[in-house]
Amino acid sequence: MAGKLRVTQTKSTISHIARNRGTIRALGLDRIGDTVVIPDNDATRGMVRQVRFLVEVEELPEETK
Repeated sequence: MAGKLRVTQTKSTISHIARNRGTIRALGLDRIGDTVVIPDNDATRGMVRQVRFLVEVEELPEETK
């Protein structure tokens, strides 16, 4: 893993349970269209998996120096 994930919120959290709304907020997303780049690890993969129907995920290649 050890790369990065680009996560974009594609759907609204209105009418979803509080747990899903909290996960979206914890990922750093506020509204539809927001995009964040997060580290690719087990914790963030689990968070993205929990709200996979609300977000779009893109794996970014690992940076080489």
